[in-house]
Amino acid sequence: MTSVSRPAILGRDLAVDLGTANTLVYVRGRGVVLDEPSVVAVEAGSNRLVAAGTRAKEMVGRTPASVRAVRPLRDGVISDADLTERMLRWFIDQVRPSRLVRPRMVVCVPSEVTGVERRALEDAATRCGARRVYIIEEPMAAAIGAGLPVNDTAASMVVDIGGGTTDVAVISLGGIVSARSMRIGGDEIDEAIVAHVKSEYSLLLGERSAEDIKTGVGSAFPLAEELTTRIRGRDLVTGLPKVVTVSSPEVRRAIETPVIQIVELVRTTLDVCPPELAGDIVDRGITLTGGGALLRGLDERMRHELGVPVHVADDPLRSVALGAGRCVEEFGALQRVLVTSEYR
Repeated sequence: MTSVSRPAILGRDLAVDLGTANTLVYVRGRGVVLDEPSVVAVEAGSNRLVAAGTRAKEMVGRTPASVRAVRPLRDGVISDADLTERMLRWFIDQVRPSRLVRPRMVVCVPSEVTGVERRALEDAATRCGARRVYIIEEPMAAAIGAGLPVNDTAASMVVDIGGGTTDVAVISLGGIVSARSMRIGGDEIDEAIVAHVKSEYSLLLGERSAEDIKTGVGSAFPLAEELTTRIRGRDLVTGLPKVVTVSSPEVRRAIETPVIQIVELVRTTLDVCPPELAGDIVDRGITLTGGGALLRGLDERMRHELGVPVHVADDPLRSVALGAGRCVEEFGALQRVLVTSEYR
């Protein structure tokens, strides 16, 4: 007798971390199967989709006039609904095990997303083939993905620093007790680097170059051994290519403003936390997730300024996707943390 394997059936449901910088797709029974930059390349005239993901990101700043590379999400929410939907469809088509069955889909959103912004994400997911859309707040997904005991009576605190938003939440008994969200993240750190290099060296950088500087020598706290890197850009005075050398202390000064804003957001969330739960956080510490958690010394900076233990999650870049994926795998046990859409 022929039987259908259970993983093939379970693999129909999806979890999507539709981030400002990267989109990750988790397929039930298979794990994270797609991790691509949230970038699309379209023809300037017809708006026809040319590429999405890594290939499209490689085109940023390098495309001819006939093609434009676009990031359809800004600050964690949709800025171009049509391109977001087409990008999401492109990604889902790469991983859907069956075109015949419409999957349930869990989609992650920032904790202070508006109703209109949430509905835009639900609409995009529904038009991409979801039969039912569930919403999970990113800090809750990040906490689950980082392995925090979200159902315990003792509180856990998570700080999810993405490309466009930073979400901070105190979680206890399977719910968010207090949360703060700010539309500052990795993009603002990149922009601070671009602005610094422009003002100090009259050098114009692209966003990819700024990101390379951030990952190469960026830090939020003094390093035991400071780093330097050479950067290339266009001289705003002569219009010619130019190379300069920058150091990690210089980059640290350049990104001080967004780093302070992130630390203050965490401090504000701690200030409004109930006293009993604040005691739990002193014992358990704060967990950092998201790409921003990889900024050198950010955990030490928070530990120094807040007086609370700070840890970086084991897989910070995938914590949100893994947490949403856990919800897909264990719908019955974790459905209480999800919000179902108002329509099928």
